[in-house]
Amino acid sequence: MKGQLLTGNHAAAIGATLAGRANRTRRGFVSGVYPITPSTECMEFLCNQEFEKGQVVRVESEHSAMAVCIGGAASGARTFTTSSSNGIAYMAENVVAAALLRLPVVMVAANRTLGPPWNVWADHGDTLMLRDSGWIQMYCADNQEVLDTVLCAFRLAEDRRILLPTLVCQEAFVLSHTIAGTEVPTQDQVDRFLPPLDLPARLDRTPRVLGGITVPHVTEVHRAQHQAAMDRVWEVYGEVQDEFEAVFGRRPADPVIPYRADDADVLVVSMGTIASTAERAVDEARERGIRLGSLRVRTFRPFPSALLAAAFRGRPRIAVVDRNVSLGFGGVLWGECRGLADPGAMVQGYMIGVGGGDVRPGHLLAIAEDAASRRGAGAPVIMEAGA
Repeated sequence: MKGQLLTGNHAAAIGATLAGRANRTRRGFVSGVYPITPSTECMEFLCNQEFEKGQVVRVESEHSAMAVCIGGAASGARTFTTSSSNGIAYMAENVVAAALLRLPVVMVAANRTLGPPWNVWADHGDTLMLRDSGWIQMYCADNQEVLDTVLCAFRLAEDRRILLPTLVCQEAFVLSHTIAGTEVPTQDQVDRFLPPLDLPARLDRTPRVLGGITVPHVTEVHRAQHQAAMDRVWEVYGEVQDEFEAVFGRRPADPVIPYRADDADVLVVSMGTIASTAERAVDEARERGIRLGSLRVRTFRPFPSALLAAAFRGRPRIAVVDRNVSLGFGGVLWGECRGLADPGAMVQGYMIGVGGGDVRPGHLLAIAEDAASRRGAGAPVIMEAGA
């Protein structure tokens, strides 16, 4: 294992490259790619790699990029793509198709604000609009986690108990273009961690139907099977963590990560890099004698309801911080968290950093102070983080 200075985009591409080469004894690697800021550097790096078997296919649109992945995955290849913002919106039809066909595609999203007006900075709205599409979703807090999560995503998605596509999320520029020290594993290590993909019912010389039309009851059965696979993610992911740690010597993050949360009077809940900032805010608050705690939601789908409910137990005030806005409703994470607290607990929603504003510890301390001063929850609050 070798330490390198990498952007989040390059960390993602290296993870995909190592994973693709690890499937060289089976059906190889296929990646459909199309550029869009801020994920372009990931696909550019990937296009310059060599694979013993397979190829990176440059296409004319994001819709076609996912179509290439669908074809590659259906034939048993290990598949990967990357996109962002309106590119993800354009490929949405095929994103849903990949999930409902139960194909283990892995996609890295550089979370960027949807437009117009056009904005290339960080916002979780692009991937959260896919929350009901049937993909596993994981949100990263640093560059090392991006690389590690790509490898874990392949292992999880390709497990026969799961067979679901997986979305690895990193924030635009905050991670995608920021250079940080990252441990890069060897190909031998990745070969030991990622067994060659043996996809059941892959397309080969045996006549098969992919897609087609069906009747209502069969669709009900398919959805029940899909939900059952989602329900198995926690168990299988725990095994993936164990196996990753055994090979690489470090443990991937849990679905929910608490920080000084056990005795918190106010608990700040967030996703992605805001959670790292929240931990700094917690330390500052504790130095002032304020019992603030943080909770990072790393896995958004399947949603970790039981883990969050356990973490919320006994916490009287919970501030849920979203880097997105569901217009006409509020923050998406807040909407999913607000029914999990103890009866009588206050769960207040805050939206900040929407459109890429720089969220600092002071902003989160202000959120904590506001939550501490409230008698009860009110309407979700949109706050300005600024440039």
